[in-house]
Amino acid sequence: MGEYSLVEKNSNSEKISWSEVEKLIKILSVKINSMTKEFSSISTISRGGLVPARLLADHLGIDVILVDQKKFSSDSLFVDDIYDSGNTFKKIISKVDNPAEFLFVTLFARRGKKYPKQLLYAKKTQNNAYIVYPWDKLEYKRLAKYSL
Repeated sequence: MGEYSLVEKNSNSEKISWSEVEKLIKILSVKINSMTKEFSSISTISRGGLVPARLLADHLGIDVILVDQKKFSSDSLFVDDIYDSGNTFKKIISKVDNPAEFLFVTLFARRGKKYPKQLLYAKKTQNNAYIVYPWDKLEYKRLAKYSL
């Protein structure tokens, strides 16, 4: 399977390579390892966060990944691919046992948004382009047909 160029841009999307994803995961793992907090597991949602959660679990040595849970523990690191509109964060934070101790980690944070204090991200987006990760390029093509 061919790899994207590091970052391929057009007016509507920005394609991210596996190499870039690996760099972002490394940035996040360094940030998380510098914290004093310990995490018992990683939590995520199956759409968007599953691949970054798996990669981050390897870097952090966390064996348990919880997917699509109805409730979230503040000692479980929550991982998603991007902080964009804030809708996923709002949905998840309302289901956390101790929101003040919760950590929501993403590869990207949309530039120009107000970020919650519980957010930790690797990089800000450069613009408002749709981020296309290597694992969702087919989904992007399908959605593009319906005018993203």
